[in-house]
Amino acid sequence: MDFTPLPASFYEPSAERVAPQLLGHFLVRRTPDGLAGGVIVETEGYLADDPSCHGFRRETARNHSMYGPPGRAYVYFIYGNYYCFNAVCCRAGVAEAVLLRAVEPAFGEGWMRANRPVPNARDLTSGPAKFCLALDIGRTFDGVDLCSADSAVFIGRNPEVAAIRRRRGPVITTTRVGLSVAEHWPLRFYLAGSEFVSKRDRRAEAAAKRSPPVSPLAKPPLRR
Repeated sequence: MDFTPLPASFYEPSAERVAPQLLGHFLVRRTPDGLAGGVIVETEGYLADDPSCHGFRRETARNHSMYGPPGRAYVYFIYGNYYCFNAVCCRAGVAEAVLLRAVEPAFGEGWMRANRPVPNARDLTSGPAKFCLALDIGRTFDGVDLCSADSAVFIGRNPEVAAIRRRRGPVITTTRVGLSVAEHWPLRFYLAGSEFVSKRDRRAEAAAKRSPPVSPLAKPPLRR
């Protein structure tokens, strides 16, 4: 199975734009047993003027990768036990990134299960720390070039992305998870038809059933 990485130009817009566009593409991990990974089904955007963004105040050793260039990985340690994986956006010097929150396994699932044995298949990758454990992604991946097929982890283009968005859709736009500031900003996006979504917004999903939601790609930039 071959994957073509998304180019750096894909990540040049704001994380607000890139986050929904990542839905349906592949997170790919190179392993000793071959490739492992799956379809990205949930994301969150973090913006330069966003008080919940790690780069909101200043650049540090911890968040250095978040300042670019675009198309690099930003991996950070959380709660003393887990890692979270982000794709850096915008031009170099601007701290924006997309947090990948959930992946639907599509290949190499046996290797992932060996890393994270769980009785329920849904629990394997239905959260940012969960899929990092399953794919053995840690801080050493911070700064990795996501646009190179030679990287240990990269994001691959799905030539059938429109079809998978239709099958797993609709795309839901809602608020982010676990924040104490800017928690009302609608910067979380997910494919409602995937069982691997970490947290559902039942009200937004019900509204989407009553009337098809406007694509987040067609909406004007968030006014804060």
